[in-house]
Amino acid sequence: MKKLFIVAFALAIGAMTYAQNGLKKVYNEELNPLEQIDKAVAKAKTSGKFVICQVGGNWCPWCLRFADFITTNAAISKVVNSNFEYIHVNYNPRKSSDSSKTLMKRLNNCGRFGFPVFVVLDANGKVMHIQDSSFLEEGQGYNQDKVLRFFNNWTPSSVNASN
Repeated sequence: MKKLFIVAFALAIGAMTYAQNGLKKVYNEELNPLEQIDKAVAKAKTSGKFVICQVGGNWCPWCLRFADFITTNAAISKVVNSNFEYIHVNYNPRKSSDSSKTLMKRLNNCGRFGFPVFVVLDANGKVMHIQDSSFLEEGQGYNQDKVLRFFNNWTPSSVNASN
């Protein structure tokens, strides 16, 4: 019985690892996230776009699912590529450091919503909106209509039309 439990446990861990590893890792853990944001803001300023920071990490299956979802969905990819500098900002809530505290302060403590979390920055780097990803989920993935609504509501043309 003990051997059966060990084998079942090993298979379960293997299946979870495979499920997560089957998705492309998109977070570069070597980048300084604050510098990454600054570069994206500079690029957005010259291109007339906004920045979306997808905050999370390769440790987060939902983060990797979302990254896969938006790159494999043509309608969503088009909206994202046309309107945003989209970056994957690496953050690990279990590793507390001065730089991670500074990151959370800069992004208005976005981690309070869980991960992934999406922070929309204007072309000057000001936080305009924080999106809790749970409102975009459906089953074990994401809902196309909800995700498109989120992105479309935060395009530069949509925001500027309401000013």
